[in-house]
Amino acid sequence: MRILVVNGSPKGKYSVTLQTLLFLEKKFAAHEFEYLHAGQQINALAKDFSKAEKALRDADLIIFSYPVYTCIATSQLHRFISLLKSSGLDISGKFAAQITTSKHFYDFTAHKYIEENCCGLGLKYIRGLSADMDDLTTEKGQKEAEEFMRYVLWCAENNIYEPAKDYSPAKRLPVTPVAENSEGKSGDVVIVADLSGEDKGLKDMISRFRSVSAYKTRIVNLADIPMKGGCLGCFSCAPKGECVYDDGFAVALKNEIHSADAIVYAFTIKDHSMGWLFKQYDDRQFCNGHRPVTKGKPVGYLIGGNYPEEANLKAIIEARSEVGGNFLAGVACDQTDPDGEIDNLARKLAYAIENKLSLPANFYGVGGMKVFRDMIWLMRGLMKADHKFYKKKGLYDFPQRKVGTLIKMYFAGAFFSNEKLKARIGMKAINEGMLMPYKKVIDKACEKKG
Repeated sequence: MRILVVNGSPKGKYSVTLQTLLFLEKKFAAHEFEYLHAGQQINALAKDFSKAEKALRDADLIIFSYPVYTCIATSQLHRFISLLKSSGLDISGKFAAQITTSKHFYDFTAHKYIEENCCGLGLKYIRGLSADMDDLTTEKGQKEAEEFMRYVLWCAENNIYEPAKDYSPAKRLPVTPVAENSEGKSGDVVIVADLSGEDKGLKDMISRFRSVSAYKTRIVNLADIPMKGGCLGCFSCAPKGECVYDDGFAVALKNEIHSADAIVYAFTIKDHSMGWLFKQYDDRQFCNGHRPVTKGKPVGYLIGGNYPEEANLKAIIEARSEVGGNFLAGVACDQTDPDGEIDNLARKLAYAIENKLSLPANFYGVGGMKVFRDMIWLMRGLMKADHKFYKKKGLYDFPQRKVGTLIKMYFAGAFFSNEKLKARIGMKAINEGMLMPYKKVIDKACEKKG
């Protein structure tokens, strides 16, 4: 087969992910491999897409290769997919798969993003390989990579691929304008918006939100934020948190956005995500490493497009809030009841600000932070800024350090393993004993109320 590797890493031939493909090229020498360094050459491809068109047209199998950045593919690969779609090139009927490397932090949402776009392009998508950054250096990782490639080739030979979901076209509803009453408003809610598409519907949503908001609002257009390019994955920011770009993005991020009482993100859905410009903004925040620097700050979303059908995008948005420690006040879109959803978002956001609302993290937040915790601890020699932050904030919550809990569990294990002792005491007494700490809390709450 003629296999085209679309390398979405901004590091080009120095991509860690790419090494797995180079390994597979050696192992499967009967097949012809070609490499398109889309991530590194994205600005050139934006000016002239013909090189990519020829490579895509000649391929039998397309493999997207990229590191996972902020729950999805790199902003450069986002832009490549956007350019591919706007080119009008028909690549339907070809096979497609993907290979990523990461620490498995929301790799599943990244894979789903590529799958959705492959299916939208009419490609026959085959499930991808999600590898750890170090997997290729182990015998186990090498074996898994070979097994994956054999599986992909078998699927292509037998014409087996994942079924494509049929997405309904967005039926966007108009937003009713409301006259703004600025009297008595205080505070600061920043609306970070991608207005590059001149979407009137999105602008109307933003306008209504600003009118009904109990707090003062201001807009930061992503097109006006200084960004010379997407994250380069160079890790120059790891020791001190200083980005290699000298475009002033980090300063603007801190002073114009993170200084607000709350943040509302506004964008139109593009290619099953927030679009490449918004993704570039997300990726560039890696200057803050893996530090939840906006923890406790409520957030909300104004989204144009068929958000109810975008399950993967929903997971990404919830994950961003949960891992960041931000109360998600809501997502308003223009599919069913834009006026009501916008008004409710404004009310919930105001309540969250006034009451400093902070709720326990769910699995998205707890699981995500544990991945970060273990990774930063292991890489603390490189990620010095992250390590310092995690130590200061007590984020190294390793369970092995809870000696008291460990001892209790040993006693509990011994007790529940003794059938005679359990029968003598009885399950009712056991259950009541387990609830004693909670009963004390409830009784104390009643005393305070009285």
